[in-house]
Amino acid sequence: MRIAILAFPRFQLLDVAGPADVFAEASQQLGDAKAYQVSVISTTAGLLSSSSGLRMAVDSTVATHRGRIDTLLVAGSPRRADMAVDDDLRRWLQRQARTARRYGSVCTGAFALASAGLLDGKRVATHWNSTDRLAADYPDACVEPDAIYVKDGQLFTSAGVTAGMDLALAMVEDDHGRELALRVARQLVMFLKRPGGQSQFSAHLAAQTAERSDVSTIQDYVLAHLRADLSIPALARRAGMSERTFARVFRGETGTTPAEFVENARIDAARRMAEDSDLPAKRLADAVGYANVDGFRRAFSRRLGLTLVEYRRRFA
Repeated sequence: MRIAILAFPRFQLLDVAGPADVFAEASQQLGDAKAYQVSVISTTAGLLSSSSGLRMAVDSTVATHRGRIDTLLVAGSPRRADMAVDDDLRRWLQRQARTARRYGSVCTGAFALASAGLLDGKRVATHWNSTDRLAADYPDACVEPDAIYVKDGQLFTSAGVTAGMDLALAMVEDDHGRELALRVARQLVMFLKRPGGQSQFSAHLAAQTAERSDVSTIQDYVLAHLRADLSIPALARRAGMSERTFARVFRGETGTTPAEFVENARIDAARRMAEDSDLPAKRLADAVGYANVDGFRRAFSRRLGLTLVEYRRRFA
């Protein structure tokens, strides 16, 4: 399969190298060096400088590339201004999307596809720091701000940087099945083969975003006491605020409500326990503070896009 990665000047190196290594390892595991053939295409020939200053040789340009592409991926850049799409490139992207088996983007590469009209009416992912801008600039695209990657028909899009490896791994699984994908993940020491619906942030990472010490203290308390009473009245009392003030300050600092943070923290912990143990749903629910197992099951499916049984089948 011919995998082409379109890279712009000052591209993010991992947006290209990460997926390329996943496809290369898949070929190695299959014992067929030609199973996946990866090439880099750019708008200019020669050596292409990445955002880190390291340079990569380009196999061809948009103007000189010949042959059918099986999978086209557009790499992102830390500066969207470096990803200008002129009329020639727009037409090239549209043509490749019509003829390729699948196409997509890594990180902010989604903006290039969007400028070519290839995200209209589609569910898409991009870097968490660019989701609002993508949704504002291209309102016909349905941006999923939390997703690691999204598959919508022949379109595959991923969140930022290393999430491109999750995207490539999902493509390998589509092509050759789960067993090969897991072998590739183990060989590349990818800590977790994450489902596409998993949040770009764990609850612990999200807890590091608050600037006010009283809010971060509450977040730390939640993470350490998942079985406690974590209702808004209880947390507001602990913070020494009224419920209304607490809810307003918490959302202003973290971008999420206290209830959403609590649910994320509980499901994040339950997910990790589900991967490493065979505890039944009721015991998992109790361990993370859910009194009702049905409520736990609903929250688990809502947050991860998979039932507990499906999640374990794929990721335990």
